[in-house]
Amino acid sequence: MRVLLVGAGGVGTAVTRIAARRDFLTHMVVADYDLARAEAAVATHKDHEGRFSARRLDASDEVAVGRVLREERCDVLLNATDPRFVMPLFNAALAAGAHYLDMAMSLSAPHATAPHEQCGVKLGDEQFAQVAAWERAGRLALVGMGVEPGLSDVFARYAADELFDDIEEIGVRDGSNLSVEGYDFAPSFSIWTTIEECLNPPVVYERDRGWFTTAPFSDPEVFDFPDGIGPVECVNVEHEEVLLIPRWVDARRVTFKYGLGDDFIAKLKTLHDLGLDATTKVTVPGADGPVEVSPRDVVAACLPDPATLGDRMKGKTCAGTWVKGTKDGVAREVYLYHVVDNEWSMREYGSQAVVWQTAVNPVIALELIADGTWEGSGVLGPEALPPRPFLDLLTAYGSPWALREEH
Repeated sequence: MRVLLVGAGGVGTAVTRIAARRDFLTHMVVADYDLARAEAAVATHKDHEGRFSARRLDASDEVAVGRVLREERCDVLLNATDPRFVMPLFNAALAAGAHYLDMAMSLSAPHATAPHEQCGVKLGDEQFAQVAAWERAGRLALVGMGVEPGLSDVFARYAADELFDDIEEIGVRDGSNLSVEGYDFAPSFSIWTTIEECLNPPVVYERDRGWFTTAPFSDPEVFDFPDGIGPVECVNVEHEEVLLIPRWVDARRVTFKYGLGDDFIAKLKTLHDLGLDATTKVTVPGADGPVEVSPRDVVAACLPDPATLGDRMKGKTCAGTWVKGTKDGVAREVYLYHVVDNEWSMREYGSQAVVWQTAVNPVIALELIADGTWEGSGVLGPEALPPRPFLDLLTAYGSPWALREEH
């Protein structure tokens, strides 16, 4: 399989380190707007018989992306950029006749008059609008294939197939006990994406009501995470699983809650109050005259790159899916989860836990597509495909998942 990986940040670099150990990969072109980042991502793979190369590429330029896909004879485009580049990359892959994978879906827009009650443009709406075109092309766009969304959706499908006869609720729950030495505020994932998902109105699904929204950080609950992480307060956050799971899994309710913490929430609210979460450019003085910048890009530039924090990080991160329902007429609750210890991921791969946990899942998906285990056409979420081969490969990659019965 020949892959065009667009985005050589923390997740993209971790993708190269994981994929380098797998035989299914024939060649990976690592492309980034910053050529130096792409070259750094492939520098450690020089002894892999030319399986990696670096190119400069603007992810917003559909024509240029399509040209690289054709020139490099790539079978699939793996999008490791932030969500604002989803649509140009998605469109470029379709035009070039390549398969497509991403880890975050096309952006949402709040309802104009009732943002905390009704959905406006939902996550992924722009992509699902093109289902017919992808089906006609006979190509697969596998959307939301990271850890959350991604592995969490695979867990939901597995629960529906093997653990439950009837599902009352599926709740994705994410928490950690990670800390970063020397920083009062250092997010372990892209602050651009974190602002987007945390300050947008969260979406909830109920079978009798459909999709609807609530206020940011609503409905707090304390969830007890495994492997020593312990109780963490989680709140509603906008996330793709709520938009994906109900399309293929029958459940009466679907939610996503994230363990952010009071301090993190307070900082996000302050950014919003000051307008620093905005993506619309503003004019500021520059050395050579006025320049236009996005406030959110300024915030990202002022914070440390999450990919560089691994040596200062301690603790574990947990991604998982809590499911409540019945099996053989008996009530049951389970939590299917995946934990990554930062010490392990740094020692084994040189990548911090959050980006490594995100990166391993699209690599597994690529391997399943390469060997024909996962196949299809159109725009599909992970829960549309068989879960057991994926979970077996996750264990084979040396990072097993687990199941906890809830009582």
